[in-house]
Amino acid sequence: MKKEKYLVTSALPYANGDLHVGHIAGAYLPGDVFVKFLRLKGEEVLYFCGSDEHGAPISIKAEAEGKTPKQIVDYYHQRMEEDFAGLGIEFDNFSGTAREPHHKISQKFFLNLLEKGYIATQESEQYYCAKCQRFLADRYVEGVCPHCGAEGARGDQCDACGKLMDSVGLLQPACKICGATPEIRSTKHWMFDLPAFVPRLQEWLGSRKDWKENILRFILGLVEEGLKKRAVTRDIDWGVPVPLEGAEGKVLYVWFDAPIGYISSSIEYFAKTDNPDGWKDFWKNPDTKLIHFIGKDNNIFHAIFWPAMLMGQDEGYILPHDIPANEFLNLEGNKLSTSKNWAIWVRDFLAEFDGELLRYYIARIAPEHKDADFAWKDFQAKVNGELANILGNLANRVFSFAQKNFAGKILCPAQLDEKAEAVLKEAQEIAQQMDKNYLRYQLRRNAELGMNIARLGNKYFDETSPWKSVKSDKSLAEQSLFVCSELLRIFSIVFTPILPRSCGKLRQMMSLSGEFSWQDLHQKREEYVFVGVKPLFPRIDDEKIQAQIEKLQNASQVVKNEKPAVPEFKKATTFDNFLAMDLRVGKVLSCEPVPKSKKLLKFEIDLGAEKRQILSGISAHYAPSKLIGKSVVVLANLPTRKMMGYESQGMILAAEDGNGELSVLLADKLIGSGSTIS
Repeated sequence: MKKEKYLVTSALPYANGDLHVGHIAGAYLPGDVFVKFLRLKGEEVLYFCGSDEHGAPISIKAEAEGKTPKQIVDYYHQRMEEDFAGLGIEFDNFSGTAREPHHKISQKFFLNLLEKGYIATQESEQYYCAKCQRFLADRYVEGVCPHCGAEGARGDQCDACGKLMDSVGLLQPACKICGATPEIRSTKHWMFDLPAFVPRLQEWLGSRKDWKENILRFILGLVEEGLKKRAVTRDIDWGVPVPLEGAEGKVLYVWFDAPIGYISSSIEYFAKTDNPDGWKDFWKNPDTKLIHFIGKDNNIFHAIFWPAMLMGQDEGYILPHDIPANEFLNLEGNKLSTSKNWAIWVRDFLAEFDGELLRYYIARIAPEHKDADFAWKDFQAKVNGELANILGNLANRVFSFAQKNFAGKILCPAQLDEKAEAVLKEAQEIAQQMDKNYLRYQLRRNAELGMNIARLGNKYFDETSPWKSVKSDKSLAEQSLFVCSELLRIFSIVFTPILPRSCGKLRQMMSLSGEFSWQDLHQKREEYVFVGVKPLFPRIDDEKIQAQIEKLQNASQVVKNEKPAVPEFKKATTFDNFLAMDLRVGKVLSCEPVPKSKKLLKFEIDLGAEKRQILSGISAHYAPSKLIGKSVVVLANLPTRKMMGYESQGMILAAEDGNGELSVLLADKLIGSGSTIS
């Protein structure tokens, strides 16, 4: 069977700070797991990354610390390499964009687009700080987003709403260096003609049937709205110099040169081999599947700008096959914020815990389709309750029983009984589903499914009770241990992409080879010999977790009772639409849970002229008895709706804040039931 050819990348991390858990959840663990799975399958795959070493964040950091940008990027590049190694995240090459090979190919990209007419000069307006006496690159200026009103929007993009920003479109702009209000001046820049690529982008995006629906819909919407020309140069000292006369003091804008870092990292990798042009067999081979793992804030650059840059080269570069962008990882119920130190830094985590524990926990809560939340107590619960109590418990039971009763050696029975065969068949079915899920980047689902194999083993161990059968029929006890050993072996294969080191330790204790493949799932062992047995996952005590919680709270500027984010206002409506709503005061006569529903409460409401049955999904916020006798606000002219077999004849109004807290709107007790609200 012909091998599939993959080229996998993870977003280049800015070399101006340490890695935190949000980075790992967004682009790096998903990419590493995917690559490790492909290698188990025997596919041809290379995995490239590198530090993003240009742009305003680097310069800002250097100026703040009185260092050169080169000193900053070298320092953080080394620390990122160490952090990735601590987590078992392995790239074929981890390069950096401040290196000569990257400068050369980035300049070539620019000149190719210039020669083909896709880049041209244009006078444009840009923020200029008179106090600092410099033009301000986009990351040097912050203000209020004109689209959604969020504070802290940058000059190039608003992270709150994802909208791209005009170069001088911010409200209340301020220089990030000195805080002064910048003025607007004219300067010459080289502009990339993105509108010229709209037809090709639409055709290409229309063919991306397997992308995440939310990503594809968002990107197609932006393209259909119309793209604008975008500057590819900036007035800044640190970056890839624009290779033209008359462009002194100009560098390539970081959005332009950063994704080229995937190619320059590939070139650097193959330069160390006996095939220096080997990178072309990946980047210019139509059989290669190019996969970019990124966070959702990088969608626009990887799904619009970068493909357009590749299209404009006319050198046979492949376009991205998929861009599995993850959502954001929050922390203890609040948005992760490095500026407020509301973050868990990978370096700090590794000083206290095994990196495998972070791999497992992030896989279990992976923000694949919606934002997820890292919580220390939940981390402890999953490590203790799943890794230790389920997987670790199964291994310990099997190993200790085998050593005590079979001298640590278990042989394959001549024939397995029906129950044993059924258990192993179920494990193989789980493995088949995990095979499909890995190809769909479904880390979260596979973390659950893999642990189900260990659950299956514990259940089988309990049901067959080898501690009893060993006294009457030792062969039955040996069969029980063999089946559980097979389940652990299967687990060690299917879970290797998620827990490579732990699965390696498990295999060593079972005298299994360190060289194995996905195909080995279907080959039973003749015997198992257990050596060097020790616990896989020690439990984490409460004191250690409490120390991490206190450390986070003490180091952060996030206030515990910080005012929740206010939801965005909806579009303007008319007074007539408001008058069409029949809002009335209703008294709660009774309230009870809806059977088999986790959310719904069933109310009997007195509306004066009649009584209504209304269902409301607020059981997580109110005990039924708390609202009996209260006067609530009811939208009375909604069509009747059936839920969980019950009719709901209206809606009880409630307010919800940005943190998901909900409060039912109550009317003054002196207002009579049925009173209208206007």
